Amino acid sequence: MATVYSVNEEFHLRIKPGDVGRYVLLCGDPGRCEKIAAYFEDARQIAFNREYNIYTGTLKGEKISVCSTGIGGPSTAIAMEELIHCGADTFIRVGTSGGMHPDVLSGDVVIGTGAIRMEGTTREYAPIEFPAVPDYEVLHALVEAAAESGHRYHTGVLQCKDSFYGQHSPETMPVDYELQSKWQAWVRCGAMASEMESAAIYVLGAVRGVRTGSIMAVLANQTRREMGLPDQVTFDVDAPIRIAVRAMEILIREKQ
Repeated sequence: MATVYSVNEEFHLRIKPGDVGRYVLLCGDPGRCEKIAAYFEDARQIAFNREYNIYTGTLKGEKISVCSTGIGGPSTAIAMEELIHCGADTFIRVGTSGGMHPDVLSGDVVIGTGAIRMEGTTREYAPIEFPAVPDYEVLHALVEAAAESGHRYHTGVLQCKDSFYGQHSPETMPVDYELQSKWQAWVRCGAMASEMESAAIYVLGAVRGVRTGSIMAVLANQTRREMGLPDQVTFDVDAPIRIAVRAMEILIREKQ
């Protein structure tokens, strides 16, 4: 696919073929990229435009990159499209989330096995009946890496939305009846955590024929708070970063 609005480089990411590897870690926060790139060998910053901060290095002899996506599906989809144009074909999101299942504690990690498409980006890629699921090989590598790590982890369905405050202040919205009733249904269905990007990543991966997966740090759990259960807040993302990097090593080792 040709670049749009620009010549010889991607319009938003400001990169070209050769700048990034097949393997790409995605994170929302541009400030997290340098921390992730520290796990690479010979990492260097390739570009930083808008919300997109990109580093490339090597891991186990393979070129690997990290790219920030900003918040939500639209900017994430732009990043993935342009990375794919430049040769990337394996993506793992390393992000943050809020727990939904009562057993999911702050500080745990959640590996997505599917995502609820309560967002708008994927509706411009596939009918709503099409499921948002990760690639099996990437999912398997993430689970293997998490088990090796010894860190407490969960696998399950993620809820993806476009409005952060629609989740946290639904009573202030004219459509609060819909937001609250659906949230309660997802909790009752066993959804593990809520975030904003994985549905877009999974569906775009299926449509473009690339592999995707995601792992999230759990910052807090509003279900536990509503139940009167202990709920500490943490902002530590080291565990999912280490697990995601290890998962990439597994994929590289297996030449996948």
